[in-house]
This record gives sequence, structure tokens and C-alpha cells, in this order.
Amino acid sequence: MKILFIHQNFPGQFRHLVTHLARQPNVEMLAIGRESAPGMNGIRLLRYRPRRASGPKTHPYVRTFENAVLHGQQVLRMLLDLKKQDYQPDVVIGHPAWGETLYIKLAFPNTKLIHYSEYYYHLEGGDSGFDPEFPLTLEDAARITSRNALHLLCIEQCDLGITPTHWQKSRFPAIYHDKIEVIHEGIRIDQLNPDSTAFLKFPNGKQLRAGDPVVTYVARNLEPYRGFHRFIRALPELLKAHADCQILVVGGDGVSYGELPKDAPNWREKMLRENSIDQERVHFLGKVSYDMYRRILQISAVHVYLTYPFVLSWSALEAMACGCLLVASDTPPVREVIRHGENGWLVDFFDGRALVEQTLYALSNPPEAATLRANARQSAQAYSTEKGIAGYMQWIEAQSSK
Repeated sequence: MKILFIHQNFPGQFRHLVTHLARQPNVEMLAIGRESAPGMNGIRLLRYRPRRASGPKTHPYVRTFENAVLHGQQVLRMLLDLKKQDYQPDVVIGHPAWGETLYIKLAFPNTKLIHYSEYYYHLEGGDSGFDPEFPLTLEDAARITSRNALHLLCIEQCDLGITPTHWQKSRFPAIYHDKIEVIHEGIRIDQLNPDSTAFLKFPNGKQLRAGDPVVTYVARNLEPYRGFHRFIRALPELLKAHADCQILVVGGDGVSYGELPKDAPNWREKMLRENSIDQERVHFLGKVSYDMYRRILQISAVHVYLTYPFVLSWSALEAMACGCLLVASDTPPVREVIRHGENGWLVDFFDGRALVEQTLYALSNPPEAATLRANARQSAQAYSTEKGIAGYMQWIEAQSSK
């Protein structure tokens, strides 16, 4: 079986699946990614670079779409070159969000196309217009409406869409639900577990251990989409109310979603300007190694996870797998995995007082916390890479046999 993977940041969400397929004797893989894609050892990766980007003369409502067309055009050229070399994949698996898969069927009309259907935008009920601090303007609404043209084209032409959660599936137009399957790609449950002996040592010699009153917060980047602004605003009260707790914050200063602030280099600096916190007790660790990240979760007494109604972070599931006690935002994607009082606690995204009170309660009630931690760990088993791979393989084999 010949499988072609297409992902701007290959391997992206396909890492575990590719690792599994690489062990199969009857599978030949090829990947296409942008010039900056990290790639994987042992997997041939063809890198592309768009010949240009949308410019100032492009209508602002369609800049995202024009960029997608430019990406798709460059990948199409690569596919046609491959076709001249008698390359014909049985299945193409791609992430369509940047446009690379737009013209797959022009090169390989009979090849089955599986899309990672991550998100479909709405003006209400999702990330757009959710936070009153960042109101949705008419210009924003027009851009979002136009942006969905790409997602409609992609879901229309693929043979199968795969999305990680039921909530994400619900965002797509109902007419396409029959062709979208819910399969989470999975997290490494085998590498994520509680460890009562875990500790973290700082350069100054200070150590934090499992069992200490440590509050953790993790995001790829520290930004409003993941509630960073709400978290920082709650810290002065939390630190005052609990004299011994330490705060560990993991994440970069870029943006994964949304925009940088207009009056500061990044959201961390902006929020620290506006909120006085004791930086002897609040530790900004930046981006860390996987091993350090795991130890941070293992020493966590309370893990705070906040998000807009948007894509659920891997970190939420990974924290659960490590047996963390989660205090999380009561938003739709979170409610799919956290049940209040059973495997974690939910608070209103905008209620800073509730966040502080629930965190303090979690720090002061170890017996109840132990039950929730165990339940969180059990809930995470449903999101193992093994289950994700099995789900993908079922549909890959079904598509390739048609």
C-alpha cells in the first residue's frame, strides 16, 4: 500500500500513525511538507515553498484563501512531477488547513483522500466572539465567513474526514457529518504516568517535589485563546490566599492562535505589566523538553487548563494521563473529557474568583483530590495512541480497498 502524507508541519498530528505504519512491511510512505517541517527519521519528505504570499493588494477577506491556493498550487506541481515518475498513492492523508490538499484530485482523481478535519469556523458558539475583551468586528466576521470557503472545498472533495472530538465534528455543516469520523490521534499513555518521586530542580538549587503545593499551567504559547490572561489575573489573589503555593508556567511568547498584543511584545509581558505578582513564586519556564514537561505534570498539585471553545489541547489529556487534578474552563471541548466533580473540576472561563476558590479547595482537600486524579488517569486511557492508530487503520484499509 502506498500512502502519501501531506502536512505543512509534517508529521504534525500524524506522528504516531506514521511511526506505526513504518513498521508495516507492506506499506510504502512518502510525505510532503513545507520547507520548515521538522520531518521524521526514515521517512522521505519532499519540501515545498510557496512562490509568493498574498500581498497588500489582496482583499483582506480572502488573504487566507489566496495563501491556501498558493500552497495548493505548489503541492500540485510536486504531485504532477511525481505522477510523471509513475508514482500513484493508494491513499492520501492530509491536513487541509493551509491549502496543500486543495488540488489532490486533479493529480490523482482515483486516489482516496482522508482529511484531518480539525475545525470549521462559526461567528457564534466557538472561539469567535467568545471573549468580550476581544469583540468580533464586522471585518472579523467577514474574514471568518470567507475563510470557510477553504474548509468547505476540502470537506466536499475528501472521501473521509477525521476529527479528534465530537464537538469539533459538530462545528461542520450537518450535511457533511456522515463523512466525518471522530478519532483522536492519541497521546502516549505508556510514557505518561503519576510519579510520587518526581521533582524539579531550579538553577538556584530550589527543588519542588510531588506533594508540594504546586499549581501548573501549560500552553504551546501564552495567549488569550488558552486563557493565559484570565490565569495571570487570578494569581495575585491565589498567592495571597495560599502563602506556600508555587506556580509553574510553561509556554512560549509567540501566538498559535489570534494575534500578539498591540501594546507589548507578547502576552506574558503585557499581563505582567498589568498584574503585580511575586516572581519568586511564579516561574515562567518557557518551552521545555518533553522530559521536563512530564516532570512538571507529575509534581503538579493542581493543573489549570483554560481554553476558548476551540480545539482541545493535547496537554489537557496528557495532564490527565499523569494523574493531574485539573481545574479547567467550563467550555464545550473541555466538557467532552472533564466531568465536574468526577475526574476534575470545571469553572466559568471568565470567573476569576471561582478559579481561585476551586484551586484553593483542590490544594486543601487531598483525599477528594486523590479520587479525581485516579479518575482522570482512567479517563485518559480512552485517548491512547493505540486506540487512535487502530481507528485510523480501520478507515485507511477501508478506503484503500474501495
